[in-house]
Amino acid sequence: MTVRRLPGLPGLAVPAALTALLALLSGCGIRATEVPTDYGPAPSRVRCSLAEPNAAADGASGVPAQVFLLCGSSLVAVDRTVPVPEGTSDSGRRALVAQGLLDQLTASPSPAEKEAGYTTDVRRGLAVAGPRSGDPDDTLRLSTAPGDLTSYALAQVVCTFSDSAAGEGDGSVVLAGPGDAPARRYACTDDVRTRPGSNEPPSAEVDEG
Repeated sequence: MTVRRLPGLPGLAVPAALTALLALLSGCGIRATEVPTDYGPAPSRVRCSLAEPNAAADGASGVPAQVFLLCGSSLVAVDRTVPVPEGTSDSGRRALVAQGLLDQLTASPSPAEKEAGYTTDVRRGLAVAGPRSGDPDDTLRLSTAPGDLTSYALAQVVCTFSDSAAGEGDGSVVLAGPGDAPARRYACTDDVRTRPGSNEPPSAEVDEG
């Protein structure tokens, strides 16, 4: 180890590192450290968290609603507005709201939503209509059979509909496809919201209307 002798104190040897430390402390005040520090890159926007209100819903006229988009491995609700003409009957209103919600689900997320990690698995062209003769009154018939949708898309549709004027207000919605398969009641559960890829919405066949 390299040592130095302090002036005026013959025979007293100190390590070179201690000498350097004494030199630093001899000045006026404490000097800033020169030891490099690395706290990592500046924090970016938190994933699945929007910093500003959704532009798609801000200032738009219509029925306030929420749609469920994918972010990471979960469903996350975002605000939207669905146009519904005044004077629409209750039966017609359900189908109009449902189609408006589908249009929002198939649309590309806003730039802010994309930056936060939002995506959708519901493909363009999906349409919805009201019940046929013999269907339960609250049936919504999709142009693609529910069983033919991906588990993510079905979860998005079920949770979006069940949480809106298109559903019954009890966390479920009655869906059917374009074919003759009977309508089924699908539920949006906590498991479906948190892991839509591995938990399809539970369903049960419903009686005809």
